[in-house]
Amino acid sequence: MEQEELTEWIDQYGGSVLTYILLMVRDYQQAEDLTQETFIKAYRHKQQFEQKSSEKTWLFTIAHNVTKDYFRKKHPLQHFLGLTMEEKDYKPTPEQIVAMNFQTEQLYRTIQQLKPTYRHVIILRKLKEFSRQKQLLF
Repeated sequence: MEQEELTEWIDQYGGSVLTYILLMVRDYQQAEDLTQETFIKAYRHKQQFEQKSSEKTWLFTIAHNVTKDYFRKKHPLQHFLGLTMEEKDYKPTPEQIVAMNFQTEQLYRTIQQLKPTYRHVIILRKLKEFSRQKQLLF
């Protein structure tokens, strides 16, 4: 993989991957770190990309797996019991609220109340514009 291709992927999909991960982990700094890790893994494993899906689908699959690994490491018992991606009493930081307009904030709060599996589907289908035909590989 050429450096230019990685830069193109980051330019094209970086914001979407960051938003997806942020909606899952609810921590901006952590979302940035996991987004960076996503693109590093994509760079290191480019030869494994079989082009059975789009680059976007492949990157979001990596992002999903990176996020799952993060929760697995952060809360191993919760992961074992099937309680990952759920945190109590989440409240966005003031900086995050200021960055969102009122409707986006309401949508964000509503999505955070969903079960993790539903939240994942809504984020990918409606917010990230994946079609029903594109299947993530997880």
